[in-house]
Amino acid sequence: MSELFDAVDVIMAKRDGHTLTEDQIDWVIDAYTRGAVAEEQMSALLMAIFLRGLTRSELNRWTDAMIASGERLDFADLPRPTVDKHSTGGVGDKITLPLSALVASFGVAVPQLSGRGLGHTGGTLDKLEAIPGWRAALTTDEMMAQLRSVGAVVCQAGSGLAPADRKLYALRDVTGTVASIPLIASSIMSKKIAEGTSALVLDVKCGSGAFMTRLDLAQELARTMVEIGEDHGVRTVALVTDMSTPLGLTAGNALEVRESLEVLAGGGPADVVDLTVALARQMLDCAAEVVLERGIPAAGVSPHSAEAQRRAGLLREADLVEALHDGRAMDTWRATITAQGGDADAPLPTARHTDQVISECDGYVTGVDALSVGQAAWRLGAGRAVRTDTVQAGAGVELHAKPGDWVATGQPLATLHTDTPDTFSRARESLTGAWTFGASPIERTPVVLDRVAAS
Repeated sequence: MSELFDAVDVIMAKRDGHTLTEDQIDWVIDAYTRGAVAEEQMSALLMAIFLRGLTRSELNRWTDAMIASGERLDFADLPRPTVDKHSTGGVGDKITLPLSALVASFGVAVPQLSGRGLGHTGGTLDKLEAIPGWRAALTTDEMMAQLRSVGAVVCQAGSGLAPADRKLYALRDVTGTVASIPLIASSIMSKKIAEGTSALVLDVKCGSGAFMTRLDLAQELARTMVEIGEDHGVRTVALVTDMSTPLGLTAGNALEVRESLEVLAGGGPADVVDLTVALARQMLDCAAEVVLERGIPAAGVSPHSAEAQRRAGLLREADLVEALHDGRAMDTWRATITAQGGDADAPLPTARHTDQVISECDGYVTGVDALSVGQAAWRLGAGRAVRTDTVQAGAGVELHAKPGDWVATGQPLATLHTDTPDTFSRARESLTGAWTFGASPIERTPVVLDRVAAS
């Protein structure tokens, strides 16, 4: 077929700082997806975008074109509003596990399409696959049925959602254009908007264990994604959260599931509970606003009822904490695991070998580097270097000391878990200097650093 444009003209336009037209953007995304634009040509365009950026209108059209490259889910027939959460990834980030069940226990549908880990960041599907029998691959009909019956589903995204993004993501990875805020934002938001949710809460990580190590860049990414979501009719809010220190006390698949179960039972580390509750509050508030503005029913609740009004801003965090303590969230969790073939009562896998990292000094812990811990967990077998690698369900790092804790010489700082003990030495190398110490206690950094919403 004859092409509407010449790829070189599109590249030169962006290279020279011009604004791409809607037709140019539509064509280049479609032509690249079907192979009519060569890899080297799209590489040049991505670099031009990396250097020149995209205007808000260009970015919206770029996102539209990526969405249009595949299918789009529709939750309009569900008897409750939908709200999704996306995290930009970190170390020990098991928040999806307790969060989806907690939010669903309040009558909101949570369609959580998740991914697998790569490098030092863990993947939600890898964690859940540590549960015997649990399966990530669901058909659309299975997903919709589970949202109706249980209210929450965590599964892998189908290959039909934004296929242009899969090609572009792989190309960005080998052309030095990953760290482009417009390209990151459109990659994330094209898939999330294609999922069809009514509302979306973003958890944008900031710190050594995150992709965005600087607060100002994390805030810029959050603002950009919020604008894309709102411009596409999806109620969107972002929390910028701390990832300088691992979340909770575990990094590794079965280890993190075990810690998530502690949270669902009313316990668990304070930072994991705090972030779970903070995100749940934002998700429920967004869902309630959708109910009020668009008249979408929420589990039989009239959009103008006192209950809907309460959900729109008067829901207290204490209500969410209570749902963790009284078993409602745990009941929903067990139902979601069972619905996807998992055995909620089965013992979780454990690694065959353990080793400890011991403190060589006395003092207060002033820092635990998230990136170092994530790399150690990866080297122990909890993560993968390439997408085809397998992971060990029981591998990972269990922390015994975090910022603010006092430790004495000889006290364990961490326990390393793996089935392959020859990896202990490399993991220990990753953890060299991970803990810093001081003579005085420090004030713990709040896990939520900022909130970004539409102005």
